[in-house]
Amino acid sequence: MIDVQNVSKTFYVPHIVKALRNVTCKVDFGEAVVVIGPSGSGKSTFLRCLNRLEVAEEGHIYVDGIDILDRKTNINKVRAEIGIVFQSFNLFPHKTVLQNVTLAQTVVRKRSKEEAKNKAMALLEKVGIPEKANVYPDQLSGGQQQRVAIARSLSMDPKVMLFDEATSAIDPEMIREVLNVMQTLASEGMTMVVVTHEMGFAREAADRVIFMDGGRIVEEGSPEEVFDNPVEERTQKFLSQII
Repeated sequence: MIDVQNVSKTFYVPHIVKALRNVTCKVDFGEAVVVIGPSGSGKSTFLRCLNRLEVAEEGHIYVDGIDILDRKTNINKVRAEIGIVFQSFNLFPHKTVLQNVTLAQTVVRKRSKEEAKNKAMALLEKVGIPEKANVYPDQLSGGQQQRVAIARSLSMDPKVMLFDEATSAIDPEMIREVLNVMQTLASEGMTMVVVTHEMGFAREAADRVIFMDGGRIVEEGSPEEVFDNPVEERTQKFLSQII
C-alpha cells in the first residue's frame, strides 16, 4: 500500500535540519505500523510526507502504486484516499458534530445529504458518541473531539489512515477512549501508520514497530522483537528510559 524509497527531507528555516535521511520502508495492505522515537527524530515529518503535506526533496513515495512526489500526480485525488488525524482536532467550531462528519462526504465524495448523514451516524456509533451528533465541538471533551475527527476521516472510506500523535493534546483520563477506537480499526484490518508515544498501544495494536532517531529508521520489527529484544543500542537506551 505504501512504498517509501530513499526519502530525505531538509528544513532550512530557522536553521538547517536534516529531518529525514534516506528513509526506506513499506507498509502492506491491512498492516498497522506504529512509529516511535524521541522528539525531533523525524517521526511526524515522515508521516506528513506520506500525503505530501511535507514535500521530500529526494526519493520516491508510492501510495497504492502512485508516486505522490511526481509533479504530474493529482495530489488532491490521492489525499482523498488517505485519512489523517492530527494532534489538534481541526474541527469546524461553527458546525455541529454531524455537519463536521458529513461536509467532506457531500463536497468531495458527492454523496447525497441523506447518504452522508447515514454514513456519519454509523461512524459516530462506531466511535461511541452517536448522542453527540447535534452538539458543537466546544461542548465536547478532548477525547470526544478526537473521536469526531477520526469519524470524519473514516467517512471518506480511506485506503490508509495516518495518526500523528493523536492523543498528545488529550487529558490523560481520556486517552484510552481514543486508543480503543484506533485499536479497533487496527483489528479490523485498516491500513494504518501511527506516530505515538503510547508504548502500550504500540505493543497491543501494531503489526510492526519502527523506531526512528536522527531522521533515520534505526530498527523495525514486530512489537515483541522491538520491545522485548531490541538489537540496536540506541533502541535499547530509548526504551529503557520510557518503559
